[in-house]
Amino acid sequence: MGLNISFISGKVLPISAVVVSAGLFLGACAAPSGPDAINDPFESANRKVHGFNKAVDRTLVGPASKGVGIVPEPVKQGIGNLAETLSLPGDIANNLLQLRLGDAAQNTLRLGVNLTFGVAGLFDPSTAIGLDGKPTDFGETLHVWGVGEGPYLELPLAGPSTARDTVGMVVDIVLDPVANALPMREANATRIIRLISRLGDRDRFSATVDSILYESADSYAQARLLYLQNRRFHLARGKAAGGAEGAGDDAFIDPYEDPYAE
Repeated sequence: MGLNISFISGKVLPISAVVVSAGLFLGACAAPSGPDAINDPFESANRKVHGFNKAVDRTLVGPASKGVGIVPEPVKQGIGNLAETLSLPGDIANNLLQLRLGDAAQNTLRLGVNLTFGVAGLFDPSTAIGLDGKPTDFGETLHVWGVGEGPYLELPLAGPSTARDTVGMVVDIVLDPVANALPMREANATRIIRLISRLGDRDRFSATVDSILYESADSYAQARLLYLQNRRFHLARGKAAGGAEGAGDDAFIDPYEDPYAE
């Protein structure tokens, strides 16, 4: 539930082919929706996937996250810092595709500082000096390009998503600059680091995740609502739905995201 453990190998598809395929897929799925609408035409199938994800979380992800939880905090923090540093090249690429040059410059500076003074990214001196990251993804790039959200989807293992964010996730995996620049062994090592970081997040926010999955009357509806609210809020950059940057269907919560994070 919410844990992306995709491992992609083989030839990288040309970005033009990926984008064209994304456009065709989203165009077929698009449906009118207001700022607070929930477009879920595949609810029956999504609920079956949600049940599968809950079973995986109960039997595999949850117990594995508790194993990561006993790791000393400095080690977990270092893994988290390294995973975040590994995500920066992809963030920078998407910043540029979104024409958010200020964000691209800040992420580039953050990458340089953490690689140079943070022992190849194990430490995070950038945050200490006020150089915060500007995380993004290809789903947000599609949003900036005017692509609609599409229907809500729950993906096996990856959890809550939308048609647009699913396409974005696939593009981010296939065209990951770090994974494509490294030999296969090192690329797989980066994926393992990211996986361990996600398990650490699952342990850190276990009370929130368990409340959503196992204590709510309808965990599927709860997870769907929280994801959509948080994702739309992120894409609107904190503005109310219908505002200058939050207009339309993009005003929505990943249950693993810290609700108190700035």
